[in-house]
Amino acid sequence: MPRTVEEILAHAEELATRFEDYEPNPAAELDADAVAQLRAAVAERSEAERHMVEAVRTAREVGMPWSTIGSFVGTSGEAARQRYSPKVA
Repeated sequence: MPRTVEEILAHAEELATRFEDYEPNPAAELDADAVAQLRAAVAERSEAERHMVEAVRTAREVGMPWSTIGSFVGTSGEAARQRYSPKVA
């Protein structure tokens, strides 16, 4: 990282030159629909994980063993405990 005023100015000049010389590459552009779908999918997965944590928290509060929780979430009880116990404690 630049530390002196001279280094900062030189770095700024280098960045300005790179910006001015930039030529877009249509082959490198991202498809807007694909990006929107990916963002939506990530948001849905995040929401689903929040629901899962709440369901596991409720299950643990009513005394459900980790082995049973694991069978519902498709893992072993130990794997479910390792994944969710820090989030539901």
